[in-house]
Amino acid sequence: MTRECALLLPGVCAALADPRQPGSDDTCLEKLLDWFRSMTEFDPSVSLVQDNPCLTEFITSILALPEPSPSILSFTLRLAGILASSENRFQHLQQEKLLVRLFGTDGPLSSTVWEDASVRSGWVEGVHSMMHHQPALHFLCNGGGIEVIFALQGDPSLFVASAASRLLVHMLILSVESETTKPFSTKDFDWPACAQMIVKRIEDSLQSSSASHVEQSLKLLTSLFSSCHSRWTEVLWLGIAKQIESFLTEETIQVQRILANLLLNMAWSPVFCDSEGSFWALVTSALERLTPVQAGPLAVGILRLYKCPQDVRIQALTVLLQPMDCILRAASQPLEYAGLLDESVSDPATVESLLSSKSSCASLLCQTLAHLEELLSLMYLRVDLPYTSLLRSLMTILQFCNGFLSPASPLGSTISRILINCIRVQRSALDVLAALSERKGCDTLIGSLFDVLLAYLESPNTTSTVLKKTFQATSKWLVRLHELSCSTSQWQQTEKILADVFLVLQKRLCSPCWEVRDSSLEFLTVLIKCLRDQDEFRQSLLSSEVPRLTENLLEDPESYVRASAVTAVGHLAFITFFAPELPVIGNQYSKENTVAKLQEILSKDPEGFPRRAVISMFTKWLRQGCTGRMEDTERFVSRVIQTVEHDLDWEVRLGGLELVEVFCSQTICQLGLPRCSSVPVLSAVASSIHQNRSLQIFCRAKLFSFLFRSLCDCDKPVGQRACDILFALRGNFYPTGTLRDSQETGELPPGHGIAWLQRTLRQGSLAQNFPTGGGDGVDFEDPESMMLALGTIDLEELHDELNRSSDHVEKSPQSLLQDILATVGTIEENEADCY
Repeated sequence: MTRECALLLPGVCAALADPRQPGSDDTCLEKLLDWFRSMTEFDPSVSLVQDNPCLTEFITSILALPEPSPSILSFTLRLAGILASSENRFQHLQQEKLLVRLFGTDGPLSSTVWEDASVRSGWVEGVHSMMHHQPALHFLCNGGGIEVIFALQGDPSLFVASAASRLLVHMLILSVESETTKPFSTKDFDWPACAQMIVKRIEDSLQSSSASHVEQSLKLLTSLFSSCHSRWTEVLWLGIAKQIESFLTEETIQVQRILANLLLNMAWSPVFCDSEGSFWALVTSALERLTPVQAGPLAVGILRLYKCPQDVRIQALTVLLQPMDCILRAASQPLEYAGLLDESVSDPATVESLLSSKSSCASLLCQTLAHLEELLSLMYLRVDLPYTSLLRSLMTILQFCNGFLSPASPLGSTISRILINCIRVQRSALDVLAALSERKGCDTLIGSLFDVLLAYLESPNTTSTVLKKTFQATSKWLVRLHELSCSTSQWQQTEKILADVFLVLQKRLCSPCWEVRDSSLEFLTVLIKCLRDQDEFRQSLLSSEVPRLTENLLEDPESYVRASAVTAVGHLAFITFFAPELPVIGNQYSKENTVAKLQEILSKDPEGFPRRAVISMFTKWLRQGCTGRMEDTERFVSRVIQTVEHDLDWEVRLGGLELVEVFCSQTICQLGLPRCSSVPVLSAVASSIHQNRSLQIFCRAKLFSFLFRSLCDCDKPVGQRACDILFALRGNFYPTGTLRDSQETGELPPGHGIAWLQRTLRQGSLAQNFPTGGGDGVDFEDPESMMLALGTIDLEELHDELNRSSDHVEKSPQSLLQDILATVGTIEENEADCY
């Protein structure tokens, strides 16, 4: 602690303890606690409380108040816990009789203030903070604290209840791992005294007739097995396994749901996943007896495990696929196709009943589909999924949802009526469908699949959110279709599907709903990115009305649509005029016309999104070498940066800097750099300036004006990016030695306005009327001046200033203490004179 803070702390403690003062801001109190945590974390000595007696005096003052403020009492409990986190400070506070008055049965526990949840929360957090050594553990166990914490597991405040459960787990681990003296043995294990108390309460709660007590203990065990993987957890498990197994036969839904979570957390523990005994038998029993809704999360968790018996893994997959199998079997009668499963783990009638109920059908399917999507996202699956049958099941669900399938079976008819126009099932099914495109084995159904997708794209009943998901799935399967066409020469099928897709897209681009137009443009952009090199795709696209309609949407009334149109038009350019070897149909596409339209949007569009899209697209063009010869590129970049440097949107200005960065890099790579001898900057400039074409190009393009102006930008990311670019340019134009020689002189060269530039840049965002040249300023288009500026301006100082947090002073402990004192009105110079 600094001397300044030590002088302020007594006043802060006195102010916080004074009931006449207004309560301090909770945020300030939290920051104060964080400060004490940082001081005590690595210093276990007693010096903090000995050198600052105001801390113990503060605690004593709060305890002496007949009715302390709940927030201040909560703060006091948490502060005492932090101070008692080391054994030395704990003993000091014990000698002062403070801890027993705070955390004992005669403290806040027995007062009316305990009814406030913040006090109970502060008590739990304070105990948790001090629980790092055996004296604290014994203090709490011997003083009846265990009973209090177990009771708080059922607190009406979920925050307090959760904190109490975490505290019990922490105490159990601390007791076993700090107090156990004998070598570990599952047959002869003696629980330490505190651990024995906790374990006994867990066992009693599990045997209780109270469902809430059972739930609390199951949650505690779940937290324990997920955070502690020590061998002694096996001893605990052996003592409660029979009782846990008995819960599988009970009808308490909440208990069974927690039980599934408990088993899954245990399965992740190396203590249990390597075992071949009763644990996996219990998991198997759970998969059989739990309902599909309860067993689903357990099943998908098991399938993600690295270590698991293969028969359990197959059983988990069977549980997960049961609803999809039921859908497939319900779609037709007699069954036309094979189902997903040869046999069921649990009674198929249970799944049929859930799917036949309006209240559970959609929920079960959405949960199942989410789990399947999770599995399909894994790089490697340790079981084989029946991809073809799964795809057929997904198509069936989607057809049920839009009413395009009329099942013959009674079950299918019931499911179809429930799912008709069910948006959340449609979205979930389309997500899985998209993920399935990356898996092999679905090729035989691709024609039928596109029939389903096109039906959704064409249907006026498809909502905008479902349509967006349909576009995403369609784009992925079109890429898959291209891969299949290359290997099987099925060009006619590909051409037919592409023609149908673009026909639908034309209609969607004219939709009165702006979300639909926006999704359509995004879909087009994705297709171009993935398929622009394919002849069939280009021909189908350019022979449709899609390019014309897309360009028309540059004038859409909705800014999001205009932004998406800019991106789509920018990517269309790679097909229409940036690839001269590609045939272009007619002369309706003009590069100059498109560039002019985008530049007009950049300079005149009233919304930021379209302007950001334009600068992003221009940078992409430049990066891919699509802007022509070097002279054309120079003019293009100059025109763009003169537009964006005054843009009110900082992201547009930042985009302009990215464009500059790409331009500089490409120019230097194309032209190279002259070699500079290791002489002072002033001499190096004269000998190299006329040889340096890159520098001359940058000056003509007005890059330096933009870069130096950006250093004073009021938005820090812009200044930081500009500084990084100038650093890179300086590194290219100057060897390290020449910079060191010039900067050691400590003097700025006369003339050229460099001194003025340095002064202006030091003002940062406060700089006013940043001139572009003339008068006392600097000529940003003069190569010699810019060479001098790069070599002499202290970019390191600017870089440090730009990267320094704006609240580096305000976040200091001293400032925090001053803020608290100012809040309670004890700093005289901060008091306002009302007269």
